[in-house]
Amino acid sequence: MPGSADDPLWLGVDLGTQGVRAVLVDGSGDVVGTGSAPLQRDVREGERHEQDPAEWWSATCAATRAALAGRGGRPVGGVSIDATSGTLVVQDAQGRAAGPALMYDDRRAAAEAALAQDAGAALWDALGYRMQASWALPKVVWLSARDAVPAGHRLAHQADHVGARLAGHPVPTDWSHALKTGYDLLGDVWPDAVLERLGVDPAVLPPVVAPGTRVAVVSPSAAQESGIPAGTPIVAGMTDGCAAQVATAALAPGQWCSALGTTLVLKGSTPELLHDPTGAVYCHRNPDGGWLPGGASSTGAGVLATDLPGADLAALTSRARERGVPAGATYPLAGRGERFPFVADDAEGFDLGGPADGDAADRLQRVAHGVAYVERLAFDVLAGLDADVSGPVVATGGATRNDWWTQLRADVLQRPVEVPEESGSALGSAVLAAAPPGRLAETARAMVRIRRRFDPDPTRADELTEGYGRLVSALGERGWLEKAPDKFRKATFMNVQGRNVAFLNSSGEGGAPRE
Repeated sequence: MPGSADDPLWLGVDLGTQGVRAVLVDGSGDVVGTGSAPLQRDVREGERHEQDPAEWWSATCAATRAALAGRGGRPVGGVSIDATSGTLVVQDAQGRAAGPALMYDDRRAAAEAALAQDAGAALWDALGYRMQASWALPKVVWLSARDAVPAGHRLAHQADHVGARLAGHPVPTDWSHALKTGYDLLGDVWPDAVLERLGVDPAVLPPVVAPGTRVAVVSPSAAQESGIPAGTPIVAGMTDGCAAQVATAALAPGQWCSALGTTLVLKGSTPELLHDPTGAVYCHRNPDGGWLPGGASSTGAGVLATDLPGADLAALTSRARERGVPAGATYPLAGRGERFPFVADDAEGFDLGGPADGDAADRLQRVAHGVAYVERLAFDVLAGLDADVSGPVVATGGATRNDWWTQLRADVLQRPVEVPEESGSALGSAVLAAAPPGRLAETARAMVRIRRRFDPDPTRADELTEGYGRLVSALGERGWLEKAPDKFRKATFMNVQGRNVAFLNSSGEGGAPRE
C-alpha cells in the first residue's frame, strides 16, 4: 500500500567499482525510484589501481537525481552511503580531493602491510585478522612515508568523501569503513601507539562513529547538484559488503546471507567475535551489538564467463539438471589463490574424474556442484569457529536467477535457502538510513521481503555429501586445508568417513583415499 504524502522516503547510495547506484524506498521497503551512472576513469597498471574522486561525485549526482525523480514531493528522511572497503583519498580542509583515490585492490603498499602487521600484531590477533597489502592501513603508511598528506589535509574513505561533498565539509567515518584502516573495534579508538610506530600522525585520520549515526545534513549547493533536498540528514554508512547483508535482513545470530555472483561471499551474525587463526574470516561490528563475521571466496560463477562465453545458460540448465551428481571433484577457481573458506596463495582450480568427452552442460553441472560444495565448506569452517550456522540462508547475486542452481545449494547445504524480492548494497544503505539507533535488524525485517524459499530435499543428502567429501578430500590432499580450525577438521571427518571420502584419519593426519 503506497505511503502517505507525509511519510518519509529513504535514500541509499552504493559506490561500486564500475558505477554508482541509488535506491529510494519507503518505510515498508517498496522501491520508489532507482538511478545509476557509470564510472569510466579507472586507472589500472600492475599493482596500481586509482580512480578520480570527482567522477564519484558526478556519478552520485546523476544516480540520485534519477532515483529522486518520482518522489512526488515526499520528504527524504535520510541518505546513507556504502562504498568499496579499503579505498582511500586525501582530502583538503573543505573535504575536496587533493589527488587520485587509491582503490580497494591497489597493492602498492605490500611492504607496508608487513610493517603494519608487525607493529600491531597483538591488536590484530585480538581482532581476529591479519593486515593485507590491499587494506587501507598499509596505504596510509605508504602515503605518509611519501609526504602525500600535507598539513591541514586528512585521509577519508570513499563513502566519507562523497558524504563530505554532500555536506560541504568533512564528515566522520564509520567503524565499518574504518576496519581495514586499523581502527580498534574492541576499544572503539584509533590505535595511536600502533600508528605512531608506523610514522602515521593520528590527526590525519577522521573521527569515527557507529553506522547509522547522523553526521551532517545536505548543503544547499549539494542539493542543487544531487537533487537531494537541502537539510536531508546524512547517516553514517557501512561497507558495500555489510550494506548488502543489511539488504537481506540476516542480522540475528544463526542467520547468514550468501551472495553468489562472480565470486561467493558469506556474511552472518554472532554475539561474540570469531577468531580465525588463518585469517579467512574476519568480523565487522554489528550496530545493534555483537559481530558480523564473513569471508569472500575467489571461486564463484565467474569461471563460467571464461569456460562458457556467450552460452545460453537456461538451455544448458535444462540439460544439466538431468545429470545427477557428477563424479570426481571440481574446484571452480578461475585465477590463482584462495582467501575463503581457506587461505592458500598457491591454490588453483581443478576438475578431476569427469568424462573425457564432457559437453557444455556437463561443465555447468560440475561448476554448479563445485561452487555449492565450496559454500558448504565455508559453513563447516564457520561452525568450526563456533559460529551458529543453524538458521536459513538468504541468497543474493546473479546466480539466484537460476532456480535449479539455487535448489542445488539448498540440497547440498541441507538447509532452506531464501531469495529476497530486492537486494543489493544500495537497498541496504537505504535501510540503514531508515533505522533508529540499535534497531537495524528490526528495521531490516520490516523492509526486506522474501520472494521464494527453496527447501532442501532430504533424499539427496547422502549422494551430495559424497560429492562434497570428494572435493574436501582433493583440497586436503593438496595441503590447502592444513590450517583449518581443528574442530572443522574433526567434524568433516565424522560427516564423510562412512563414504570412503574422508581426507583425515582419526588422528587428524592427512589420508586422502584413491578412487
